[in-house]
Parts: sequence; C-alpha cells; structure tokens
Amino acid sequence: MKSKHILIVGGTGFIGYNLAKFLLKKKYSITSLSTRKPIKKRKLKKVKYILEDVNKIKKIIKIKDQFTYVINLAGYVDHKNKRLTYNSHFKGCVNLVKIFRETKIKAFLQVGSSLEYGKLKSPQYENKGLTPVSHYGRSKFLATKFLLKSFKFHKFPAIIIRAYQVYGPRQDNNRLIPIVITNCLKNNSFFCSEGSQLRDFLYIDDFILAIYKALKCKKAVGKIINVGYGQPYKVKDAIIKIKKIIKQGRPLFNKIKLRKDENKILFPSILKALKILQWRPTTSFSNGIKKTILDYKKNTKGV
Repeated sequence: MKSKHILIVGGTGFIGYNLAKFLLKKKYSITSLSTRKPIKKRKLKKVKYILEDVNKIKKIIKIKDQFTYVINLAGYVDHKNKRLTYNSHFKGCVNLVKIFRETKIKAFLQVGSSLEYGKLKSPQYENKGLTPVSHYGRSKFLATKFLLKSFKFHKFPAIIIRAYQVYGPRQDNNRLIPIVITNCLKNNSFFCSEGSQLRDFLYIDDFILAIYKALKCKKAVGKIINVGYGQPYKVKDAIIKIKKIIKQGRPLFNKIKLRKDENKILFPSILKALKILQWRPTTSFSNGIKKTILDYKKNTKGV
C-alpha cells in the first residue's frame, strides 16, 4: 500500500477537483472514482480517473489495497429523484465501507450535509437529535448512522464532515452563488426569493483545509464534525454584494417562493472543529466572493 495514495469518490465535481488539486501539491497520489469524465476545466493531468458507479464497483476492488485514505464526495445531484438519491448517497456509502472494511486504510472521510439536521434550530450542534426532512438529508443521515455503527462494531476509521454552503471557483452553475455571479456577469434579470433566509457560506479553500486536517487527525475518527463559516449571512445581502462587486445584474426579489421544508436560519456551531481539528475559517465572505468572481470572469461558463 502506498503511504500517500488517496481515493476521492466523486473526484470530478467542484469539491473533488479543488481537493485533488490541493492534495497533489502535498505530493499525494490521487485516484478519482466517478460516473462521469471530468469537464475540461476540472481535469488534472496527474489524477487517475476511473469511471464506475459506487454501487457496481469492480475496478476499485482490484486495487482497493493501494489506498491509505478514502474520501467520499459521491452522490446524485438531482435530489428530486428519491431512488437515485438514496442509492448514491446511502447505498453507495454502504458499498464502499464493505469494500474497504477489510483493508488497512487510515481514514474513510464522508462528506455529510447540513440537511441532516432538518429543521433543528441554529446554531446546529453535532450531538443534537436529528429529524431530516428531505430525501437527500435522510439519505445522508442514514449513511452517517451506518458509518458510526461500522466504527463502533468494526473499528472502521470513519470521519463525518457535515458541510454547509461551500462555494468558490469552478463550481457548477446549479447553486446560489454561481447562479447569481453568472447572471450578473451577463447583466441579466433573474428571479430570486425574498432573500430573508440566513445561510452559512464557506469558501472552498477553507473547506479543503478542514478535510485535510481531519484526515491527519486521529481524534477525528468516529466523530461527526460540522464545517462551516459559523456566522450566518442573509441571502439577499449576499446577492446585493455580488451585484455591487460586478457592477451589473438585475436580481428580481420575491419572484421565487420559499420551499415548505426550507430552514429559514441555517448555520452551524464550529466549536468541535476548532477543538478537535484546530481549524477555523480564514476567508471572509467578501474576499471569497471577490476571488470567485475573478475566476468566473476568466471563464464566463463558471465551470
């Protein structure tokens, strides 16, 4: 087994690309497992790309003993499809654990979601009881419970990082920040909600550093750790800030209704990340947005 070989499941996505780029600089060997090839702007020369579904893994089984760490970012993007969401986010995780339970990996890091908390009031703490509302949140929560049981009964080195709103360069144009940036760069009119929601926005570089620290931290094994900025930001203010920086764009507020299951105030307590990982975010929303806009200006498609 190579001492620095990492498998990134879902390595062709926004987070996977940025994580692989960071780890390559740290001299790790990277293998990406995903169902799709990386788009041109997210392809890295030194990464080995394997195309396979997490529920039908054959190629990875043959080389499973090569890996020191496994990071699971995989999952179906369209959360409206209940079956595919459940299969990719829960069953896929179970399949990966069964494969790597017999190997000697040092850590299996699962990127969970803030939606596992459902409508739990913010700031959200890791030790609170959960009642996820969405199919996605429930699937992620089931994966978390399975991983914790695997740690308890099989000493499987699971770590769960619960992510909040991560944004930054090369993100797909299907999330709030890239949608707003893209429309403003094109000087479009675009529909928005009332924007009264409070959200936690974390810049990608800070998130990647948290993942890296968790991989290297023995105290993180067997634990759930929230990773976010830790301070809420009003959605309307975020949209207006982006508009002011770009100096164009016409957001039309109150044109999109809020979802019934939407949590109006959503942000984490990050005390556990500070205590265990010795991690805290260092990129302000203003600086993170400026860096992201600069990247999008170089590539107006935002990918």
